[in-house]
Amino acid sequence: MQIQHRRLGRECALKILFALRHDSQTTEEELLKRFWENFRFADDALGEPLDTLDKPIPESAKRFTEQLVKGIIEYRSVLDKRISDVAKNWSLERMAAVDLSILRVACFELFYMPDIPPRVTMNEAIEIAKRYGTKESPSFVNGLLDKLAKAVDKT
Repeated sequence: MQIQHRRLGRECALKILFALRHDSQTTEEELLKRFWENFRFADDALGEPLDTLDKPIPESAKRFTEQLVKGIIEYRSVLDKRISDVAKNWSLERMAAVDLSILRVACFELFYMPDIPPRVTMNEAIEIAKRYGTKESPSFVNGLLDKLAKAVDKT
């Protein structure tokens, strides 16, 4: 898999997870199908959807996105427990939806994708938080991921 497509995959996973949060009636397969059919991507690192561009997403980014989304859905309760364990004074319900989705993606990578170095996962999550979250999101995500990464080291 080409490394440069992983950022795009992470961002697509974030968008799909955010949509899934608001659409509990649709299966993951249907949601993925609709996402790939309806989004158009520019050939940039962020994968911004553009109405005028009809460029297919690279297959490696698509596979990585689907691996993340399916894994996060399968292990959501475990991921949420791990996040809750390190989020002192923060319930998952209080977290911004974007921040929680970013944390789920990164937590899945940390615990279930050992081929990705933890520092890479953390840096990517922080960069995505800068792009999609609030001004507090990067530091919030960084603080929790630092604790999660330490937990990975202990397992």
